[in-house]
Amino acid sequence: MIFVAYLYFALTWNQKTQNYLHYHAETFITPFLFVMLFGAFLNIPLKDYRKAFSNVRFSITTILINFVWTPILVWLLGKIFLSHPPIMQIGFIMLMVTPCTDWYLIFTGVVKGNVPLSATMLPINLVLQVVLLPVYILTFGGVSGTVNIQSVISSVTIMLILPFSLAQIGKWLLSKMQNYDKKERIFSLFSALQTLLLSMAILSMFASKGKNLLASLNVVAILLVPIILFYIINFILAQGIGKVFHYSYEDTASLTLTTLAKNSPMTLGVALMAFPNEPLIHLIMVIEPLIELPAMMLLTRILLIIRKRHFGKTE
Repeated sequence: MIFVAYLYFALTWNQKTQNYLHYHAETFITPFLFVMLFGAFLNIPLKDYRKAFSNVRFSITTILINFVWTPILVWLLGKIFLSHPPIMQIGFIMLMVTPCTDWYLIFTGVVKGNVPLSATMLPINLVLQVVLLPVYILTFGGVSGTVNIQSVISSVTIMLILPFSLAQIGKWLLSKMQNYDKKERIFSLFSALQTLLLSMAILSMFASKGKNLLASLNVVAILLVPIILFYIINFILAQGIGKVFHYSYEDTASLTLTTLAKNSPMTLGVALMAFPNEPLIHLIMVIEPLIELPAMMLLTRILLIIRKRHFGKTE
């Protein structure tokens, strides 16, 4: 939809308007993403982080897959398939090492997985990716010489740590409110605004950098192979671990989806600040969800088939 909107504006708006958007639209990207991330962090229940360790084995397994195994895997896939230019490898690593913190719960519900168990991992995944993302960028990307340490640190501070901290302050202030309905409306408002703000940020990005981005659309074909391989390898790994540890179908489905879905909106905000002149990285963040959505839908169908064989019937 964003691509269509941009193409419409590019074809119908006069040259003066296009020039204005080209030079000024970029100033709106960071504010849109900042408020979107603030709203996302506001709706994540960090106070429940202790619940993540009610099932210690599941929690440790999930953490090891997301933050030890996955960075190594995506680094290898990037080396094999995305080494030219090296900047693509950095974008790929940035995206694939950040676990999803929202919509994986929807897919978990669809496949009749253990949604409460998956939800307990949400705050842990969020905190660890905020802390470890700059480490991954500097560790895996620093070798190429294209990563500026100061830019990475400042972008993570502005686009992750600052909205995260403000969200925690906001939650503390809201907890002092006596009017429960008003408090819930505030949470619902920020939750509803996330998709709109992300769309506006992407539209602004295309308005300011559209020519460079559209000229690089061949990156879609290049990204397909490593992303699909990632899903296949980690899907098989999660299913295998479920069998080794004798997890129930519900827990295995939760492990699978918790370790597959990615957090592209968060990494887009960091990428735009850390690599402002690298449209390939920005495009990777925008394109990956277009690949991820059909992949996740296919994987949910596979999980439902596994469930049918496990239980003998579907509900």
